[in-house]
Amino acid sequence: MSASKRATIYFDPELHRALRLKAAATDRPVSDIVNDAVRESLAEDADDLAAFEARAAERSLDFESVVKDLRKRGKV
Repeated sequence: MSASKRATIYFDPELHRALRLKAAATDRPVSDIVNDAVRESLAEDADDLAAFEARAAERSLDFESVVKDLRKRGKV
């Protein structure tokens, strides 16, 4: 792990305790659990941005039109 970078992170006491318990239960370091969680969160952000870009060309619908259409189709 020579490429790893060190950072100081402050956790709420309850969250820190939960991380330590999970680390002990899964026999993994807290840093691995945090790295996985951050990696997953960043991947979700990337997916959201890609979806937004893919739909950027779609036309916008105003709220009132959507509600009228739903009422007309008996959905609301």
